[in-house]
Amino acid sequence: MDVHKLKQLLSQEENEKLDFKAELHLSTESERKELVKDVTAIANSRGGRGHIIFGVEDKTKRILGINPELFQEEQIQQIIYTRTDPPVPVKLDFINIEDKTVAVLTIFRSRHAPHQMISSGAFYIRRGSTTDVMRRSELASALQENGLMTFETVIVKDASLDDLDFGRINKFLESMNVSVEQPQYILLEAFGFIARENNDEYYPTIGGLLLFGKKPQVYLPHCYVKITYHDFTEIIYGNILELLEKSVERISEIINDEEYPITAVEEALANALVHRDYLDMTRGVSVLITDRTIEIINPGAIAGGSKVYLNMKGWAPPRRNAWLYQRLITIDEKRRFMRTGMGICRIRKALDMTGAVKFINLGKQNTFKVVLPR
Repeated sequence: MDVHKLKQLLSQEENEKLDFKAELHLSTESERKELVKDVTAIANSRGGRGHIIFGVEDKTKRILGINPELFQEEQIQQIIYTRTDPPVPVKLDFINIEDKTVAVLTIFRSRHAPHQMISSGAFYIRRGSTTDVMRRSELASALQENGLMTFETVIVKDASLDDLDFGRINKFLESMNVSVEQPQYILLEAFGFIARENNDEYYPTIGGLLLFGKKPQVYLPHCYVKITYHDFTEIIYGNILELLEKSVERISEIINDEEYPITAVEEALANALVHRDYLDMTRGVSVLITDRTIEIINPGAIAGGSKVYLNMKGWAPPRRNAWLYQRLITIDEKRRFMRTGMGICRIRKALDMTGAVKFINLGKQNTFKVVLPR
């Protein structure tokens, strides 16, 4: 950290990754806990490294300065390391500016998030310039993104095996040369499509309903695609394969243009359905059709993304929902999900003569958007 970088930070407003504090007090345990809370909140928020700058008034950015002799980097690190799980990596720099000294605490991007305060057991996150407790869906998403939880294998105890389409399941098993004369419960359990608790009866899992559910929206109300065109709105329900097939067919009917590369829409929708954040149960995938564009909007910003607009040419984003993806590439006979790893490049190529494709990552709204030209 140098003066030039500090001035860049001072030119910004407080946000999820930047906090200004007039003073640094660590004499009491409550003051140390307050520091740890702010550090974990920044570490748990999406984006790259974050900073807390001490000795700067947060509203006016007036340089107040601190006494550097009262603090040492090892002291700060010890306070944070012993009160967070996993420990949050940080670095402390003292920088002279306007004849005063400020302290810059850098919170490095962590691959071990979410970080927890040991004393309270709480997980914190930043909402704009405010530190807040993580909501259940945010905590679950963070655990999933870092491979600490697989939501797809969670049992849905309100559902029964009758809610699964065994015709489609048996077709899948036959494609793998597995006999379907008898119910293959053990095999389906091994795939993660069904499960049981304490050797009790079998229940569908979330993944089983997403892939083979007859009406998954009964138990997973966010499992839908909403298509909006002018004043017209239509909601399409079904499992993932049905959502893709019905939605592409309906969009094709609405745009009514045989020359339009509908494969680009199919690519974008397949990406949205397999990589969306299914732990956000308040929204489904949305398709907004105008006279000039087709927007595919899905819950779930790209993990680690820190920019509102991303130039994604030649770049493959991190994959969310690996369990779901691995099974979809086997189940889907048309191999549409096999292509999602290179879907972005294929979408660009399909629409090369139509216009520029935009990929927009909205971290604050936990939203990813693909804008296709018409």
